Amino acid sequence: MPDHHPRAVTPVLAFALAAAGIGLFSVMDAFMKSLTLALGVYNALIWRTGTSVLIAGAVWGAAGRPVPSGRALRLHLLRGSITAAMALLFFWGLARVPMAQAISLAYVAPLLALLLGAWLLGERVGRRVALASLLALGGVGIILAGHGQLALGPDALWGAGAILASAVLYAGNLVVARLQSQAAVPAEIAFVQSLIVTAILLTAAPWLLHLPPAAEWWKIAVGAALGTGSLFLLAWAYAHGETGYLATTEYTSFVYAAVLGWLVFGERVAATTLLGAAVIVAACLWGARRGADLPAAVEAGA
Repeated sequence: MPDHHPRAVTPVLAFALAAAGIGLFSVMDAFMKSLTLALGVYNALIWRTGTSVLIAGAVWGAAGRPVPSGRALRLHLLRGSITAAMALLFFWGLARVPMAQAISLAYVAPLLALLLGAWLLGERVGRRVALASLLALGGVGIILAGHGQLALGPDALWGAGAILASAVLYAGNLVVARLQSQAAVPAEIAFVQSLIVTAILLTAAPWLLHLPPAAEWWKIAVGAALGTGSLFLLAWAYAHGETGYLATTEYTSFVYAAVLGWLVFGERVAATTLLGAAVIVAACLWGARRGADLPAAVEAGA
């Protein structure tokens, strides 16, 4: 029986690998936006996750085909269900708003993860989180107020709403990821989660599934590889660090989103998006100010 309890490592290493995982995921977002515009959100997501099953399955086989424990399987099912709904909402919204704006709105997730981490995992959260939450909501308001300036059309507001709903689910996803990483190895997590998400999406296949054009397959393959690599890195990182601490790595994605949105889709970053993102990030970092108090090594179950 493999030992899933992680070795003691420095929080800095866990943080660095989580940031790298977010980097891969951010680049994948650009591929997924392109695929969603070309194929629709359902087909973009199901073909990407289906390809991820093949990639992660090969790694899972090379790792000795670890079999999930009962507890791990329950967590896989829970996170897979959350991920399916979260991804559909996020990528549907991403196709309707600029990437930098979408990522900025999603930044409320780390702060929500702090609250959920305290509630479900017993992780330490100071009183400042309540005030930080209000400040972050103010930042969201600033971003939404900028919609009129960007002249994005009526769909943009619906897209922003979908991204905010996805952020709530993502906060829960981060907490489950912490529990999941303590119960299973990364190869198992990446494979089984991709399999579960694909299985959930397949329930709508008789009505929605169609074969993508040949020109889109390379994007599906690259997106799947980036998503799988991100899952591996984040699974390892969350096995070695606290949820609230690692969730702050999400903020590195703004740079990726702004640059890729500009280079690939010709999107400009509005002043209200920059201001709102700055308010949200400042609020979340202030609310999460406990990294200095973390022990030099974080053990599973701490």
